[in-house]
Amino acid sequence: MITFIIGLLILILGGFFYGKLVEKVFAPDTRQTPAISQADGVDFVAMPKWKNQLIELLNIAGTGPVLGPIQGILFGPLAFITIPIGCVLAGSVHDYFNGMISIRNGGAQMPRLVGKYLGPQIKRFYTLVLWLLLFLVGVVFIYTPGDLIARDILNKDAGAQNTTIWIVYAVIFGYYLIATFFPIDKIIGRVYPIFGAILIISALGVFTGIMMDGGVNLLNLSWSTLPQHPLGQQFIPVFFITVACGILSGFHGSQSTLISRTITAEKEGRGTFYNMMILEGFIAMCWAAGAMVLFSRGVDFSTGATAMVGLISQEFLGPIGAFFAILGVIVLPITSGDTAFRSLRLMVGEAFNIDQTVIKNRLLTTLGIFVPAVVILVFAKTAPNGFNLLWQYFGFTNQFVAIFALAMAAVYLMTEHKIFWITLLPGMFYTFIVISYICHAPIGLGLEPRLGPMIGINPNSYILSYLIGAAAAILYMVLVLKQGRKGLDQLPQ
Repeated sequence: MITFIIGLLILILGGFFYGKLVEKVFAPDTRQTPAISQADGVDFVAMPKWKNQLIELLNIAGTGPVLGPIQGILFGPLAFITIPIGCVLAGSVHDYFNGMISIRNGGAQMPRLVGKYLGPQIKRFYTLVLWLLLFLVGVVFIYTPGDLIARDILNKDAGAQNTTIWIVYAVIFGYYLIATFFPIDKIIGRVYPIFGAILIISALGVFTGIMMDGGVNLLNLSWSTLPQHPLGQQFIPVFFITVACGILSGFHGSQSTLISRTITAEKEGRGTFYNMMILEGFIAMCWAAGAMVLFSRGVDFSTGATAMVGLISQEFLGPIGAFFAILGVIVLPITSGDTAFRSLRLMVGEAFNIDQTVIKNRLLTTLGIFVPAVVILVFAKTAPNGFNLLWQYFGFTNQFVAIFALAMAAVYLMTEHKIFWITLLPGMFYTFIVISYICHAPIGLGLEPRLGPMIGINPNSYILSYLIGAAAAILYMVLVLKQGRKGLDQLPQ
């Protein structure tokens, strides 16, 4: 329990003080925001501070801060320290600067910001990867809530052969279509307060259950509890890819820039962007602790993360409370999936100069997005191991996208003569993480597993992958600094 409490203090106090530093570095002022200067009644719509915060939280809090920490806690109580530190120094910083830089650039979406600060070639590559991520997010966040609804709410089989699951998927798709097409304040702005209440109540319910448990089954950090994953996975880099959204998520950049179009004052940024990621970290901590309690009581570690959601809810909240907790976990992905597709529509419209205030254009863009998403969903559901493959690529792509956003923020800060290391250092660390992961993982290059036996190294080691990851992190730093100096040279003298 002590390690868990220390982690919460790091999250809350660290978030407060470091958040103030981050805000001071950016220096928000009283200039007009795009929600006012570019109001169009569709995407640029002024909304109250509390509603922006709630929508931002629900946008970014998909299944990642629930399913990821449940799997990540298998590495032991070190997760209670790394999750909050990561949220404070990386995740919240990423979300804040993406949203605030977007406000300073007329509500521009991430591809345009990357193009402006990192160059057109990087923009083209980044755009393709980000669009892929948003497709994956949308599909994953139809699949997981659909299966939870079918299995835990309707008590039906969630297999591909059952008609019920396809009906549930169709209903979620229908909601996504409406939320993607209609003005943001007509659908998302109206239903999210209800979803938000469910989310917050379920998270607080799990937290209360953990506190009432007395901490007997919450291990503390010690030499004997250092990362020892039951499947032998390496803490670095696998933990950070596994927990993903609970610490840092590139997907969040697309959501912060979405909300940048509805904020009425720059000073709302810390509460809306930075603090909502801190709150997501709290959600991640709660579900990680709940999973540790059950694993300590003998629940098989091979139990799937989705199934663990129901077990944790039943253990701490009882049948009625568990229903609302599961409902909250269903809400999380749905309220991220709808805005993933909405962000994708905005980016496609922005890339091809398609006026999204024209209903016909908006409808055609929306349909063009949903058709391939349906194809991916069918593949994931019907192909052997289809969803596991989808989830692994989703996790890697999610982190990979984030390093571009952090680089963009570092270059922006350099051109503004501000402290740029607060985004450069997290970007370097995550470059090392994603490159070393994809070099070793079977879904990537699989260097050690494939080459290890031939060159006399342990196929489970990360020797080659770590070296390549470290080199990539140094190269990342050099390229960001070079681009930043180039930006400085282009400033008027």
